[in-house]
Amino acid sequence: MEANKLKQELERAEIEIEEMSMQLADMLGAALYFAGAKKEDLPKAIDLYLKGLDEVFEDEDEDSEMGFEEVVEVIEYIKAKNPKLFQH
Repeated sequence: MEANKLKQELERAEIEIEEMSMQLADMLGAALYFAGAKKEDLPKAIDLYLKGLDEVFEDEDEDSEMGFEEVVEVIEYIKAKNPKLFQH
């Protein structure tokens, strides 16, 4: 009985994590939109953001925390490298 309850709790937690991941992706899209990316270019901008994370923080520890300043730093980095993508 205990194992079944733990399994249900794990499944609920996985669903919550998936929902939060989708919300974070939407928030990143909104941040990139307000940074100047066109709506139709948001998927590309998101991909560039994810690649930019590795490029900007390549020397950082993987477990380092990402705060507001780091998010802005990556957005500024990809805007500088891809100016045509950020013109709306």
